[in-house]
Amino acid sequence: MPSFRIESRHEGLVAGIDEAGRGPLAGPVLAAAVILDRTRAKRSLLRLLDDSKKLTIEEREKAYRSLRKSDAVLIGVGAASAREIDRFNILQASFLAMRRAVAALPTAPAMALVDGNRPPPLACPVEVVVSGDALSYSIAAASIIAKVTRDRIMHRLDIRHPGYGWATNVGYSVPAHLAGLQKLGPTPHHRLSFAPLGRLL
Repeated sequence: MPSFRIESRHEGLVAGIDEAGRGPLAGPVLAAAVILDRTRAKRSLLRLLDDSKKLTIEEREKAYRSLRKSDAVLIGVGAASAREIDRFNILQASFLAMRRAVAALPTAPAMALVDGNRPPPLACPVEVVVSGDALSYSIAAASIIAKVTRDRIMHRLDIRHPGYGWATNVGYSVPAHLAGLQKLGPTPHHRLSFAPLGRLL
């Protein structure tokens, strides 16, 4: 379960950073940066936080709403588009989304804890934490914000681009999505540099 153990090793404001959407064939990659006030964050909120992949849709939505409503939480969100992913590659686009998320925070952090093993170039010091969304409250909160935000974007894009099943597959390479690609071709939100798109096209 997450805790504040890693955050407590650092002075000043500590932001947890995580991304969602590195693997799909369509849609942006989303990053969130979250600063939790360790002295004011309520236990009822912290109990909702975990690696977003371990939570049900209902649990993620509840945690998302609680994070957005809490006055002990600062949130920044950043994205990189499919075109930017094609231009820079998915790793660099993920780093770009993370920089945008940190820039969107209302207050600059003194330290960033980033889920993973590759440090993005940020304006503040960075500590990478493997499986950080299962270890750090701040990173777990960021993983939830990033995942729910991206899913909502894909649901809206599904209305504008029906036929790919994005409301349920959120852009991942599943049979319904591939069938839509074969029938309809790619949209501006498809990542043309990803191998499955190259094979289909």
